[in-house]
Amino acid sequence: MLQKIISGGQTGADRAALDFAIAHGIPHGGWCPRGRLAEDGTIPLRYQLSETPSSDYAQRTEWNVRDSDGTVIFSIAPALAGGSQQTAELARQHRKPCFHLSRERDGEFAARKLLDFLVEHEVRTLNVAGPRQSQEPEVAEFTRKALEQWHLNFGL
Repeated sequence: MLQKIISGGQTGADRAALDFAIAHGIPHGGWCPRGRLAEDGTIPLRYQLSETPSSDYAQRTEWNVRDSDGTVIFSIAPALAGGSQQTAELARQHRKPCFHLSRERDGEFAARKLLDFLVEHEVRTLNVAGPRQSQEPEVAEFTRKALEQWHLNFGL
């Protein structure tokens, strides 16, 4: 089952997933833009991320999709936009499983739906994506809560 969590290190869903992995001793990683760029400045070194050759967020996004067995996109809103929508499109292009969990739509069932996705697609390396903190201020909390409930109820 799940062996590693990766993300791009942006504020919001990305960092919530990395913090969850660190707190539970789950290996983590992923690609971030050259210079470790994020909306709040430089991504802290405690996140074991590799820098892409480009500072463009799109390259980071594509490489994390490419290097995972599946991607879950967390959001508050039921519709994807911006970088989250681009992530879903890249998953389709790379023929990688992708699943969107929305707090408004999935709420308390998010952990169970996450389990079903992981099992169905035999995901060992999970890419976690979603809006940055400035776009959806509550997305980090939703991501953390869903991952914690998944871990507590279904384990690794």
